[in-house]
Amino acid sequence: MRRSEQTVPVAIGPAVPPPPLLEKAVLEGGARLAELDAARALVWSGGPGEFPNELPGSIEWVQLPAAGIEDWFTAGIFARHPGVRFTSAAGAFAASVAEHALMLLLAGVRYLPEQLRAASWRQRDFFPHVGSLRGKTVTIVGAGGIGRALIPMLVPLGAHVIAVNRTGNPVTGPGIPDSVETVPADQLGKLWSRTDHVVVAAPATAATRHLIGADELARLQPTSWVINVARGSLIDTDALVAALAAGQIGGAGLDVTDPEPLPDGHPLWVLPNAIVTPHDSNPPQLRLAAFADHVSANVARFVDGRELLALVDVERGY
Repeated sequence: MRRSEQTVPVAIGPAVPPPPLLEKAVLEGGARLAELDAARALVWSGGPGEFPNELPGSIEWVQLPAAGIEDWFTAGIFARHPGVRFTSAAGAFAASVAEHALMLLLAGVRYLPEQLRAASWRQRDFFPHVGSLRGKTVTIVGAGGIGRALIPMLVPLGAHVIAVNRTGNPVTGPGIPDSVETVPADQLGKLWSRTDHVVVAAPATAATRHLIGADELARLQPTSWVINVARGSLIDTDALVAALAAGQIGGAGLDVTDPEPLPDGHPLWVLPNAIVTPHDSNPPQLRLAAFADHVSANVARFVDGRELLALVDVERGY
């Protein structure tokens, strides 16, 4: 049974006054708004540089605003507050990011970058390069919230999906058919020769740095597109540029890069088989509402004493 909302005070920071959507989310989750020194939980909408060096002893849980939290590890936030549970926003923005990933993949497979550059009618020149997702195998590396949102978008297009996650436990959810394969991450090396296209959606950790490098790119198809909506560090940029320049793979669709922001004059800006978007798969006009929904769900869980969504595992790094 839900505890009295009077016993569950939740603070919001750092903005004063807090965004109304977040205030509403806390109230709809069954808690009440409170100042930080009187709260048991903190919903944080700022970055790690603004986070308090010390938290009141009453704080049990902190909700972070981002799905990718490597900067929070770098800033030492978790080490400074070892007795506090932290949750990320992993999964909160999955639908928007999955939609962006699908856009990048379809744009590549349908040869859209070259079509957009065209200044004359060259149908016969384009035609041999245009492909389809029907009958193709798309491997999603990091089949968490984004992957679960992307699979129901890919399957109706006729794609076969291989979902790669840490455990190899079957990926399930609304719209995910039994035909989807699930493979543990330690078996990823066996999948490249079976893969037509790759979507990278894994967390950025020391273990996932350069998860895709020269060897992996060499094992893909000359028509393969590599889509990255996770973090730029998961792909070896130099190896990717070399593969793109040599026509070793079909192309790359990148919403994230390494380095980021991508400097002016970088080869990825001019390679004809690269699509770069400026880390906007989760645009600001959609972000706050999605975060508020996540906050409301997690506040309700906290009030009820249930397991929190997207609990940060400090040992695993996400």
